[in-house]
Amino acid sequence: MKKQSGFTLIELAIVLVIIGLLLGGVLKGQELINSAKAKNIANDFKNTQILLYGYQDKFRALPGDDASAAAHVTNATTATTPANRIGNGQINGNWDSVTVSDESYLFWQHVRLAGLATGSTVTGTPEYIPRNADGGRLGIQSTAGFLTIVDANPMVGTFVVCSSGITGRLAKQIDVQMDDGITNSGSVRVVENPGPSLANAAVLDGDTFTVCMSF
Repeated sequence: MKKQSGFTLIELAIVLVIIGLLLGGVLKGQELINSAKAKNIANDFKNTQILLYGYQDKFRALPGDDASAAAHVTNATTATTPANRIGNGQINGNWDSVTVSDESYLFWQHVRLAGLATGSTVTGTPEYIPRNADGGRLGIQSTAGFLTIVDANPMVGTFVVCSSGITGRLAKQIDVQMDDGITNSGSVRVVENPGPSLANAAVLDGDTFTVCMSF
């Protein structure tokens, strides 16, 4: 009778150790990727502030709201909506507007044509829309008229930058990096797409959210 052979305990232990090392490497690699994404998205928020203030310092007007944009930068489009709001010191229109005549939409064309940022200046194209590291939309508007967050503790500040399509795990990590780590308070909030601000416990790691920061 032929004797059957199998793995020894030592061989099985070696295999299990190798599997453990591989899994550990994969998890560590994913952790590094998530940390890099969170850092990139946090930088988006900071850089958007820099773009706004850089343009304002150069032209004494807000990008998007600049009534003399065509005179300040070549080939710039002057916003026409919302009507009678151009040059009022606010960036009107929703942060994720797709209306090419809105101030919030034209913000990106103005800062790009001014040489402050890179990216397409051709409105109405997919390439024009700024994206975050997770592929979600990035945008800015004035806090006046910002209705995405509805709670008893509204955000304060003059402007709000929002970035969508962010997983809950990254959203909480960004809040820890930039604010108080509580997703329904402070200058950084995690919101539904769209919806009210959420308590930290309600932000599930695998769900997708929008992160907004006021300044």
